Amino acid sequence: MSTENLFNKVWDLHTVGKLSSGQTQLFVGQHLVHEVTSPQAFAMLRDRGLKVLFPERTLATVDHIIPTDNQVRPFADGMAEEMMLAIETNCDEFGIELLNLGDGRQGIVHVVGPELGLTQPGITLVCGDSHTSTHGAFGAIALGIGTSQVAQVLATQTLAMNRPRVRRIEVSGSLAAGVFAKDVILAIIRRLGVQGGVGFAYEYAGSVFDAMTMEERMTVCNMSIEGGARCGYVNPDQTTVEFLRGRDAVPSGESFERAAAWWLSLASSPDASFDDHVTIDGSMIEPTVTWGIHPGQSVGVGETILGPSEYPVEERAGVTEALEFMGLEAGQGICGQAIDVAFIGSCTNSRLSDLREAAAIARGQKVAAGVRALVVPGSQKVAAQAEEEGLDRIFTEAGFQWRAAGCSMCLAMNPDKLQGREMCASSSNRNFKGRQGSPTGRTLLMSPAMVAAAAIQGRVTDVRQWDTVS
Repeated sequence: MSTENLFNKVWDLHTVGKLSSGQTQLFVGQHLVHEVTSPQAFAMLRDRGLKVLFPERTLATVDHIIPTDNQVRPFADGMAEEMMLAIETNCDEFGIELLNLGDGRQGIVHVVGPELGLTQPGITLVCGDSHTSTHGAFGAIALGIGTSQVAQVLATQTLAMNRPRVRRIEVSGSLAAGVFAKDVILAIIRRLGVQGGVGFAYEYAGSVFDAMTMEERMTVCNMSIEGGARCGYVNPDQTTVEFLRGRDAVPSGESFERAAAWWLSLASSPDASFDDHVTIDGSMIEPTVTWGIHPGQSVGVGETILGPSEYPVEERAGVTEALEFMGLEAGQGICGQAIDVAFIGSCTNSRLSDLREAAAIARGQKVAAGVRALVVPGSQKVAAQAEEEGLDRIFTEAGFQWRAAGCSMCLAMNPDKLQGREMCASSSNRNFKGRQGSPTGRTLLMSPAMVAAAAIQGRVTDVRQWDTVS
């Protein structure tokens, strides 16, 4: 391979041609579909008398609107039932495989893709969901797209877009005990801003990423979009190879070894060029909590919230708005902030390792009085593995609700919602106004372990106080 960075290598390999608009027409290797952004796309195909060009390159699942408690059909929510019927009809008509509730593999779209081995290094992958950037953890170009683009990919298996620049973000050193991948990405967004990545793809590198598991890398790549980046990725290495070995959609035997050698060859060369380079000392990152109304408004758990005057002029109005909405004050520490709800789940942090980290905190403890606590596994496979390990019993004995797989309270397009001014400690990815179902509800983003600690204490707590944290 060339001395280019991985992003440009993969982009060039998938370039079909240049369009008159100046955009690149990219071949799409894998397309993932869910029930919310696909109905209009399939309707566009029907209106034009088109078929899905390569149905075998598309996989559908249900996740956004499904309830995580009572899943008896028809759903109590008429709109949710309508969307379920639509995706079932569309997948049947157009010949697309659907991971439905009775499948055993159903789950959040960004959990099931890697789980099945569909997400592989060197591919282009798209989905009608902004957090498609998750799949970049494997060294793929993974892009969230809009509904009209979903229709475009279904019909042509290609996508028209401009090539972004590439920024390398190197996190050096090692993470302290109690600091997790979620803290790393929150620290990156705090440093670069929620608009800092506009026009860029992020390459995550350095000793901290070298030491991460694939699930940790997925957490970081998942929130690339929260930093404004078009996507984010980590170069494939032996950790990537071993994660994929034996997965349903990958080759086996000698074919797998040949594929693995090619995957490894895609990594950015030591002398690869980048449009920008940022370095961060990982040893300086502490457990991080958002205090505001976007993911860039965060502090370390031991820090205090800065006032508007401490920010650049262009950010001061937003800081004032966030403080007023959240009911917080400049100079206040986030540690000790009372919560009403604790949510462990979402495409960011609902995998088995996330649940293990939270269960290590919850073991032998009790959820604080007045706190509603939910644990929602990211897929039916994650749920089954967690139950085999007894994690569900640890949670339920501590007073958490153990739910079925789905997006749940991350975006509240289902019955799991905040009520009124409730304050939620959440392992999800967005803390926008109204994101969790109530226009006045408030969200504090943090790692699953920090959420579990907050649920038990009834307030934001430094998880490093727990003896079980590693």
